[in-house]
Amino acid sequence: MALQQLRDESDFEQLPHNVAVSATVADTEEKKGFIDYFRFVIEVKTKGGSKYFIYRRYRQFFSLHESLAARYAPEEPEKPGPNTCVLPALPGKVFIGNKREIAEGRIPELNTYMKGLLGLPTWFLLDEALRMFFYQTDQDSQHQPRALRRLRPPTRKVKSVKPKMDLFSSPRAEAMFDFRGNGKAELKLKKGEVIFLLQRVNADWLEGTVNNQTGIFPQSFVKIIKPLPDDDAEGECQGHTYSCLRCLLLSPSGVDTRDVCVQEDLTIQPTYRELLSRMRDVFKVSDVALNYRDPEGDLIRVLDDEDVQLMIQESRGQQAKVNRPVNQFPWQLYVTLASDFSVYNTEA
Repeated sequence: MALQQLRDESDFEQLPHNVAVSATVADTEEKKGFIDYFRFVIEVKTKGGSKYFIYRRYRQFFSLHESLAARYAPEEPEKPGPNTCVLPALPGKVFIGNKREIAEGRIPELNTYMKGLLGLPTWFLLDEALRMFFYQTDQDSQHQPRALRRLRPPTRKVKSVKPKMDLFSSPRAEAMFDFRGNGKAELKLKKGEVIFLLQRVNADWLEGTVNNQTGIFPQSFVKIIKPLPDDDAEGECQGHTYSCLRCLLLSPSGVDTRDVCVQEDLTIQPTYRELLSRMRDVFKVSDVALNYRDPEGDLIRVLDDEDVQLMIQESRGQQAKVNRPVNQFPWQLYVTLASDFSVYNTEA
């Protein structure tokens, strides 16, 4: 056995048992709020043999990579030094496209990236930023993943009898995304197809039939049209609390009013950037400004998080004077074109 190999094995044995040695993306989860985004559900295995899940956004991967590159990347990749490493390639940023498709497309590259990171010399595994990235926080441990599509449920025997379906009374769902399936036990779905539901496999997977094929599929890929009888998991989904935010786009052509539903509590204080990003997406206009009406009825432009806080405080003070639904935020946004200053110091 080579001396280098013996030294590497000895170094590895000296590592703490809680150091991450492998990580794999098990699924993606959508987070709905003022900004809708996807995060990756990652199964981490440690040197000591324990396993747990962490939840990370792409921007956290990007921040980690920049931090590691600043400290360890050699100036000349062909000539790494004793305290440098040639880091694996991280998939680049994508600014346009379907968020779910972007997240799904990144999974193989992120798996390769994490494998490359955790395969670097043992001293590199002790880096504080790297260890904190793979550390299971209290928030990680308290979150219960809804579906782990890449940790497949046990293969089940496919039914040979094709059930007769009543189009109007049978439990059914509509595919919201394409699903390729993995083996004969899993259905292949195309967006828009109607699946007739047979039974629930577990909290995250259903069994159904489509195009004379029967199999299982993840619930996260479909919209339930009519739930299965006594479906407890479906009741849990219905238990989500959605709040309504009234938004008004003021433009020369008139007022466009929208009620935007977000999965956030009424007490939440979003950041200025979250609100700006969400309004751009809602009204499909990039060059916009955020505003609110003060007690005198004048529009006040919102420029930062402190302005957001002031907007919420003033709106709560007027809450008793305004009759709003119980699930509607006590404040509302007035969106204008960023270059339009004619709306200020006037009453609508």
